[in-house]
Amino acid sequence: MVSSELLRRYPFFSGLSRDHINILAKISDEITTEADQYFFHEEEELNKFYLILEGAVGIIFKLPERDVKHKISEQFARDMKTRDLVLSTVGSGDVFGWSGLVPPYKATAGVKAITPCRVVAIGSQELVEIFEEDYHFGYLMTQKAAQVIRDRLRDLRIESLAFIAE
Repeated sequence: MVSSELLRRYPFFSGLSRDHINILAKISDEITTEADQYFFHEEEELNKFYLILEGAVGIIFKLPERDVKHKISEQFARDMKTRDLVLSTVGSGDVFGWSGLVPPYKATAGVKAITPCRVVAIGSQELVEIFEEDYHFGYLMTQKAAQVIRDRLRDLRIESLAFIAE
């Protein structure tokens, strides 16, 4: 459990009632990680979403190695040599792992710590169950997750255009 006062400081939770923030605090834990530690990999089932208190994480996509010839059987089995591509970096005050709030509750990308991090891990499975009873809370949190998705897509589009322009 984390302090509700801690959560109240961050813009992602603005507009939520005191009761909603107290619920979030009860299903949250503060954790620390070293640089290069993965929080999760693409396609893993997510049972938490995260708020970064300190540090930065990279949103990771695995790409097949260019100089390696992969057999068709390896391609079908997804057993290829890969490398990490950092699509974007997020830092203090940002959230990640929003896929834990949206069916099918699987990661759309991997996330790993770029620096040592201190984060709040919020139980998304518990939260989804709470949303089934408190639709208004579920609606507010879904709106907040949608804003994160919108911003990440916008940032990815801008970064892609910058890459093409080089």
